[in-house]
Amino acid sequence: MAVYQIDYFSRALERTVMCHMVLPNDVMDYYKEDNPHFNRPMKTLVLLHGYFGSSTEWLYKSDIVELSSRYNVCVILPSGENSFYTEGTASGRQYQTFIRELLNYARDTFHLSKRKEDTFIGGFSMGGFGALLTGLTDPGTYEKVFLFSAALITDEVATFDERDHQMANGDYYRLVFGELSEVKASKHHPLHLLKQRQKNNAHIPSLFVACGTEDWLINHTRRFIDELKDSHVPVTYHEEAGGHDFRFWNKMIEPAIQWCLEE
Repeated sequence: MAVYQIDYFSRALERTVMCHMVLPNDVMDYYKEDNPHFNRPMKTLVLLHGYFGSSTEWLYKSDIVELSSRYNVCVILPSGENSFYTEGTASGRQYQTFIRELLNYARDTFHLSKRKEDTFIGGFSMGGFGALLTGLTDPGTYEKVFLFSAALITDEVATFDERDHQMANGDYYRLVFGELSEVKASKHHPLHLLKQRQKNNAHIPSLFVACGTEDWLINHTRRFIDELKDSHVPVTYHEEAGGHDFRFWNKMIEPAIQWCLEE
């Protein structure tokens, strides 16, 4: 199993950035025996971390390295900082462009498939938000999207009050999401993007959503699921005991990968 640390210059972020990648191109022959996932081309999963995290979070805290070799999936692990993976207006804050740029860089460098059908994106918390935002922004790139405990907080951000929020201040939210009063009808609001795509009869990637019942974001997730049902958007939803932590996310990652690989 090959694990890479890549430091490359990102034009979107205007600086050298670090990311990691798990590439199962050195798996022993005996491991491939009777494993149908090695009878097809390698798939690609872009996997996003949460707030406070980095590209090593999935690497060190989950089973993703072992799962990569079990399912013949290359895993790209960007460092999204605390960006919410939004496309900012300030120089060097174009994180949607960065994810696209990194995926293309990895495809060209490591000869990965460029087919939408072979490419997926997922993440937890802020990364779940980012995966959904990216999947809806670049639907021609990703066949399926999964989100765990997604930080679907844009409605609250739109009515931000310094007295009610302790995670970050107003300056941060304006940097990440733009003018707060306009967030609900912006490119940074996943439901707005989803409804736009429906209105235009455009492709919407398949969605897998999971959240623990003890997670502080469970009500956000339930509201999102209700919105999807009201809009007649198909979704695979898992809700079970669990908190906002890797005990839950590590439990969900293999079922999510299996779901991605379903025909």
